[in-house]
Formats: sequence, C-alpha cells, structure tokens
Amino acid sequence: MSSSPMNPLANSSPHAHNDQTVRKVMLQVQIAAMPALAMHIYLFGFGIVVQWLLAIATLLIVEYTMLKLRGRPIMPFITDLSGMITVTGLVFCIPPTAPWWVIVSGSAFALIFGKHLYGGLGYNPFNPAMLGYAFLLISFPIPMTQWIMSADISGHYLGFMEAIQLIITGTYAAASYDMLTGATPLDGVRLAISQGITTTDVLQTLPTQTHTLWLGLNAWAWINLSFLIGGIYLLWKRTIRWQFPIGFLGSLALMAWIFHSINPDIYPPVEFVLLSGGVMLAAFFIITDPVSASTTPNGRLIYAIGIGILVYVIRAWGAFPDGIAFAILLLNMAVPLIDQYTQPRVFGHK
Repeated sequence: MSSSPMNPLANSSPHAHNDQTVRKVMLQVQIAAMPALAMHIYLFGFGIVVQWLLAIATLLIVEYTMLKLRGRPIMPFITDLSGMITVTGLVFCIPPTAPWWVIVSGSAFALIFGKHLYGGLGYNPFNPAMLGYAFLLISFPIPMTQWIMSADISGHYLGFMEAIQLIITGTYAAASYDMLTGATPLDGVRLAISQGITTTDVLQTLPTQTHTLWLGLNAWAWINLSFLIGGIYLLWKRTIRWQFPIGFLGSLALMAWIFHSINPDIYPPVEFVLLSGGVMLAAFFIITDPVSASTTPNGRLIYAIGIGILVYVIRAWGAFPDGIAFAILLLNMAVPLIDQYTQPRVFGHK
C-alpha cells in the first residue's frame, strides 16, 4: 500500500511530532535564568556580567578551535546555544569578583573535557558546567571561596567599570577588596558549628552578617527564589520534567527535616537548606540536563533523589559547604545503571 496525504495509515511512523529543537530549548533555559541574573546584578553589582562576557569570549574561542580540530561545521554547533548554557551555569557558581583566569580556565575545561572530548553535545556522560565547577573548586579553593557581599552590607555597589578593574587587575579603587568579600550563609553556619556555636544561635546572628531584605530573607534566599521563578517557567513550557525538581528538593527537604528534628543545635532547618547555596539553580537548571541525566520516568526520580541525599550528606559531613557539583557528577556515573533497571515496559507487553 502506497502512502499519500489521503491515506495517513500508510505513512511511516512515528506520527507524533515535537517542535522543540536544541536551540529552542537552550533559549528557553537562558530566558528562565534572567530573573536570577537581574536579582544578582541588583544585589551584588555587575561582576557577574563581566564574568559572563569573559565566559562567552572563551566559549567562542574554544568552540571554534575544537570544532575545527574535529572537522565539524562551525556555525551550526556554535549557534545551538548549548555551550552558552554551560558557561552561564558555571558563571552563577563562581564568585562574581573572582580573577579573570578563574572563569576562563573553568569554561575552557568544561567545554573541552566535559563536552568535546566525548564527541560533542549528546555524548557527554558528565554535566559540563559541574565538571568545570568541580575543577575550579579543587584547583583554586581560595578564589572560589571569596564571595562578594551584597551592596547593602559592604556599602559599595560594584559598577560595570569597577567590576572590570577588579576582575582583570585585582584592585578596586573605591574600597579594600577585603571590605567587599565575606562568608556566605552556608560558610558562616559551617564555620560557627565547627567552633561549637549552635545552629540556632548562628541563625539568630546571621542577619547581621548577611542582612535581611524583603520578607526577612537574605540576598542568597532571594537569588534562590529567582531561580525558582525561572524553574516554574521551564515547567510551564515543559522544557524540563517535573521528576527532577520534585525528587531533588523533596529528598533534600526530607533529609534536612529528619536531622534538624534529631538535633536542631547542629543541623539547620529545612527553609535554610533549601534557600542557601545553589539549590534552586541545581533543581531547575543543572540536574535537568537532558544529556547527562537519567532519561526514564522512574529513573529521573531516582536520579534526583540520589543527588538530594548526596548534597545533604556532603554539606553536613563533607569538606565542602555546598556539595552540589560532586553529587551531580557522582550520580552522572550511575545514570546508565539507573536507566537499565528503570526501563518502562514496551507498549503492548503482556
């Protein structure tokens, strides 16, 4: 039987079509990150913009070079925006006033070792942004822990030209660099607990160190809420699957509730755990990577739950205040096994 427009049953399957493309998906993710970017600029100044521009410049050079070496066409792969999502995710993870070579080396490592050496987009077993972030944490621990304080605490708003000067030269004419940097809430809680101060006492004094803005939330909480807004947009557009944020945030919240109930003097409450560090960034923008994450419905849930548990374990008992990168990379390695044992039954199976 020949196929024709008048005889659709004879046409070859599949008959379901999806208008999503790599470029469209990546553009939606980039748009969803805009609320967090705007909030970051408002609270911490233009350092993140300079870092992003450096990351894009590195992206163009590395992508062009690697595609040339691999004998692949340049424009189709550069313009699919996948590399831009990688460096954008990395930019949100590093201090906005880190020296220029931090973001340049991190972006280059993420793109070369996290993407191109495995064959490019679609073949990478690890999340490139988190691979670059882990590389920076291990290689440059001091620059990666010097976070700028919000402008309402430091008393200095970092303008665009000042940010360029500070990132490129390491100097800032308006104030001492030490006056601009300070401990994040995660670092502050971790340090205080190591000195024998209870979590309750730390959280009571924390507003004087990190300042509270609207609704009594500090700057880091508002950054996380901005990522949450972008994540809801991605769920509404069906760009990401619900299993990822639900599994990750649910397991992380459950772990926080259990241990805070056991010993509130050592373990912080659920709301602090969920609104500190890069939790919402990971929940909606990082672990949802369609290449390195699990692809089956049950597998996505298991994958996300595993990351949530590991993040809490590393935060509570590990060497790093925020263990998101290492948790994601460890679960990336488990994805083939998870997918193997969570394959749904073929339609029509008896």
